[in-house]
Amino acid sequence: MSARTIGFYLAACTALIAIGARAAAPEASAKTPSPTTTLKPLTAFDAIKDRKTRSLALFAEVGKVIQHPRCLNCHPAGERPTQTDAMRPHMPLVVRADGMGAPGLHCTTCHHAKNFDPANVPGNPKWMLAPPEMAWQGKTLSQICAQIKDKARNGGRDMAALEEHMASDELVGWGWHPGGNRTPAPGTQAQFGALFKAWAQSGAYCPA
Repeated sequence: MSARTIGFYLAACTALIAIGARAAAPEASAKTPSPTTTLKPLTAFDAIKDRKTRSLALFAEVGKVIQHPRCLNCHPAGERPTQTDAMRPHMPLVVRADGMGAPGLHCTTCHHAKNFDPANVPGNPKWMLAPPEMAWQGKTLSQICAQIKDKARNGGRDMAALEEHMASDELVGWGWHPGGNRTPAPGTQAQFGALFKAWAQSGAYCPA
């Protein structure tokens, strides 16, 4: 793709985003609770001797990331992703299709290999929506936990593969380095991965 073509797409995306921002302006004044920004260290759970109680406490901490806007925006309840800490519907209008957006308006039309901060457009080489089987918005932590553990819905991952995905996946990691005016996910990916692994090793119990 030529530099001229790339410039055209960036200009078009910037214009679309600006239009979307103006359309969403009335909502912007609504007060949105500030997302959690920290995670407890793994050592904070050492005093919990009962295995199930410790496992549940660990997953509650993991849930601070899983239920953070940086994750929920890409795990929408419907076919349309959401944006910002307020999780407003994506502007301009886009839909999931195959996870990469509809023909003619794929995610990569505007979202490239890295953030484009002048237009506040996030980016990552793997940018896409989570599959509908992993839709989390509007669900309880108990329901999300069951989804994560279900190989029929989680892409066939066993617990070891899930641990690797949470601790090392590049797109998951973007949540801690979102750039622009976006609030990062709580803690660090390393902390999150360690908590998730400890949860798995303590029985991977789901809250009721």
